[in-house]
Amino acid sequence: MALSVGVPRDLSKIKTKVALNLTARQLICFGAGLVVAVPSFFFFKRLLGMEPAALCCMVLCVPFFFVGMYEKNSLPAEKLLYFAFRAKYIRPEIRPKKIVTKQEAEERIINVRKEIEELESKADKKGGRNREIPRHAEEAKQNPA
Repeated sequence: MALSVGVPRDLSKIKTKVALNLTARQLICFGAGLVVAVPSFFFFKRLLGMEPAALCCMVLCVPFFFVGMYEKNSLPAEKLLYFAFRAKYIRPEIRPKKIVTKQEAEERIINVRKEIEELESKADKKGGRNREIPRHAEEAKQNPA
């Protein structure tokens, strides 16, 4: 009877542990939490007493521990929070699909042709047009299909 050990197939999910079986990211986040928690505990201990100071200390430490420990789909917490913020506030929730019908396209073409004719007539009145209209352009004006 032999012992078997399961080896994960995806080795990219394995993270190197630095100390106390924690990754460098976790150690940095826990250290930052301690830097915030210890002074806040002593500050609130003078004002509120022992138990409320401990509760305030815990409330201030939780975000650091959350950022250090939480990971979903191999994305850290700050990236997930950034994506959630971007999806909720920066990008619109409803992205309407604009459908252009054939009739709308034809109306646009007619409006553009009218605009061109107006510009040409203004240029003719000012005397700024000194060239002849090509034959194919005249035919296009006569047959606007």
